[in-house]
Amino acid sequence: MKKLLLLILLCLPMIGFGQQTYVPDDNFEQALINLGYDTVLDDSVTTASIDTVTYLGVSSLNITDLTGIEAFSVLTYLECDDNQITSLNVSYNTALITLSCPNNQLTSLDVSQNTALNSFGCSNNQLTSLDVFANTDLTYLNCWSNQLTSLDISQNTDLTYLFGGDNILTSIDVSANTALIWLTLDYNQLTSLDVSNNTSLQHLDFYDSQLTSIDLSQNTDLIELRCGINLLSSLDLNQNTFLEHLYCQSNQLTNLDVSNNTNLYTLFCGSNQLTNLEVNDNTNLTKLSCSDNLLAILDVSNNTDLTELYCWVNQLIFLDVSSNSSLAYLNCEQNQITSLDVSNNTDLIFLDCSSGNNISSLDVSNNIALKTLYCGYNQLTSLDVSQNTSLTSLWCEDNQLIRLDVRNGNNTNFTDFISTNNPNLFCVNVDDSIYSTNNWTSIDTWHYFSNNCNPLAIQEHSSKKELLKITDILGRKTKGTKNELLFYIYNDGTVEKRIVIE
Repeated sequence: MKKLLLLILLCLPMIGFGQQTYVPDDNFEQALINLGYDTVLDDSVTTASIDTVTYLGVSSLNITDLTGIEAFSVLTYLECDDNQITSLNVSYNTALITLSCPNNQLTSLDVSQNTALNSFGCSNNQLTSLDVFANTDLTYLNCWSNQLTSLDISQNTDLTYLFGGDNILTSIDVSANTALIWLTLDYNQLTSLDVSNNTSLQHLDFYDSQLTSIDLSQNTDLIELRCGINLLSSLDLNQNTFLEHLYCQSNQLTNLDVSNNTNLYTLFCGSNQLTNLEVNDNTNLTKLSCSDNLLAILDVSNNTDLTELYCWVNQLIFLDVSSNSSLAYLNCEQNQITSLDVSNNTDLIFLDCSSGNNISSLDVSNNIALKTLYCGYNQLTSLDVSQNTSLTSLWCEDNQLIRLDVRNGNNTNFTDFISTNNPNLFCVNVDDSIYSTNNWTSIDTWHYFSNNCNPLAIQEHSSKKELLKITDILGRKTKGTKNELLFYIYNDGTVEKRIVIE
């Protein structure tokens, strides 16, 4: 008995005096077990196993409560992205240099004790306020997509990256942040923005705000500018000679001079009021979108590297893309174009020349990479896409088609086929008349499909055709029964789908 009592007394210090940290969230504790800091899922972790940890990554683990993080007293890096955390206490983690907690459900976050913070990301939460006054070492701050109505960064003079978009900011003072290289303030309610002190800026984004003017004359290092969906009536870019990407669509611009911006690769200036656009000096352009303007002329002959051209809804009568041999996407719908030569555009994947043009002929035989062709609402009388073996979407409605050949060997992969409102079109050449009859329904009632249209059938649907055979849906020859879908195949190549209801 004495030996047993002595053994119990010897064991008491080992059992009773090991300090434990409370960790109520099972997913958090399981993560610590997986990292080797704990062994048993029991809502507690031995403090000595975590109080020397400097790096902790527990992202995407469905954690709702990070209680216990307080015991990580020397932690310098904490990443808890993509969880369901509603509150986070990092006041005891005073050594933190990097804190990353985006995509959670935080409504408040106190980082006033984390004076060593250098990188701080809290995007996609529900924060209504954020105090970074004490975080004077910050160089990176991402608070994108919260509910912030104000943001004071006057003390964060080392800040080089600020992502503050998708909040409710009406103003922000960045005059003290002269080290800024990247400034993103898109999807706010800004009415003014002064970046004259931010001479190191290379990326500036205030897309979808309410600015009526912006002075960029001091931002000579600017590489990318996103100022679309604002109220700008003018935009002076003469000093921004390093500019490579410009997005100024959906403003009130009547003039845009990009002659000094010879490094431009991307230019999106659609939905303005431009009557003239000169891009002859922008020989590096690969993407040009100038849709929904008032352009009567567009010269892209010098833009030989263009891969994407969107110029729909303008007043173009003529469009020459013969020099743009790398063009993959072309949308010129809703203009007044009467002819379009795409024979040199052998890389073309997408072509939309529909709606409002007056094109009477279209040769796409060289465009073997073409996947999508929208050529409706023109004056086409003939269309042959048999060489376009990659084509999967064809809209040729509202034309004057007499001949239509869709035998490209790829009909079964089509996602869209529309040929309605072609009053002179009867027989359509396809790969498999039964398949097309069964699957392509956006046709006129007088349209029918054939593997090889009789030339006479192109002009009229002959009433003297002879029935060759009747097949069921599986292609088996049958005499026909009631209440069964049947295909009537005639000698002129036409196929009719019938069902006789008893």
